[in-house]
Amino acid sequence: MNKKTLGILGGVGPLATMYIGEMIVRRTDAACDQDHVDMVITNNTNIPDRTAYILDRTKPDPVPVIIADTERLAEAGAGLIAIPCNTAHTFYGDIVKASPVPVLNMIEETVARAEREGARMLGILATDGTVASEVYQAACHRRGIEPVLPSPEIQRDVMSVIYDNIKAGRPADRETWGRIDRHMAGRGCDRVILGCTELSVVKQELHLDGRYLDSLRVLAEAAIEACGHRLKPE
Repeated sequence: MNKKTLGILGGVGPLATMYIGEMIVRRTDAACDQDHVDMVITNNTNIPDRTAYILDRTKPDPVPVIIADTERLAEAGAGLIAIPCNTAHTFYGDIVKASPVPVLNMIEETVARAEREGARMLGILATDGTVASEVYQAACHRRGIEPVLPSPEIQRDVMSVIYDNIKAGRPADRETWGRIDRHMAGRGCDRVILGCTELSVVKQELHLDGRYLDSLRVLAEAAIEACGHRLKPE
């Protein structure tokens, strides 16, 4: 298989962008520099907030900026693009139609992984925008998996961890996360998707257990293989 240069369309958010780059390096089966994935990374923090636009279409539209960044990455040599933002995948159809090179689908990759791992009751922790767009719910239904969403109160906790903690450059609040964790366990979920890349940072900070399926890690591993490289054995 010919190796491809990976374009990471980042800035959504900035810390998750840096984290997926490191994750790809650590998960690639490589013995020297030249064995690693060739990457081009943008960290465009001017992309408008995806959740804000989903919930209120009078807000700035992120799609034209994202499409412009696919063109920037392709011009820089990327043959495949990964977008480390679940919420941005609400607009996946528009993005992939306009992108000059293929774009991995983070949502489909993550739910497909959950299906392979035997999930039947799949919790979804994500932004209000991702929840409202129902991209994860639809992907679950296509595979006969029951999506399980948090209560409105717990969803507010999820948004607080994402926006008030990680996006604000603060560590995840353990007490708030404890409420989220107990709530999802009580809902009977056999797996829980961390469906926001900021929550991938929470997994690292709080050492979350194997019930949590990290969408950012799934995307990283899919990108490694799609670029013609092998995953490092666990």
